[in-house]
Amino acid sequence: MKIEIRSIEEKDYEQIIFLFKEFALFEKLPEKMTNSVEQLKNDRDFFNCFVAVIDEKIVGYATYFFAYYSWTGKSMYLDDLYVSLEYRKRGIGKKLLDSVIDLAKNEECKKMRWQVSNWNKNAQKFYEYIGAEIDDVELNCDLKLT
Repeated sequence: MKIEIRSIEEKDYEQIIFLFKEFALFEKLPEKMTNSVEQLKNDRDFFNCFVAVIDEKIVGYATYFFAYYSWTGKSMYLDDLYVSLEYRKRGIGKKLLDSVIDLAKNEECKKMRWQVSNWNKNAQKFYEYIGAEIDDVELNCDLKLT
């Protein structure tokens, strides 16, 4: 099984929207996934994503963006890391995460940040294994603008 990790292309948008929906179901929040192919096209300048491809099928993704934190400086924010259930435990998530980490290092980011659901113990173990520190200090704040 050959796993290709590459940057997303516009031709992938339908497949990635399907995976966004799959991830929202996994998180038990399908009603929160409102993105669309059209929105991705409109937002293409802001949409950064690595995809994992097996036999031309996208089986996982990592979305990210650059951020600036007042205490540390230029940073990378990992928005989502997701691998379809049937493709887990094959190193795909690690390959995707390594791609984002490598990009952040090449861009001289000072740190990376991301969230993990408090119920997702498997993901927490994975992140701790790679050396991430998980705290319980900060809570998410979402303000809908539309």
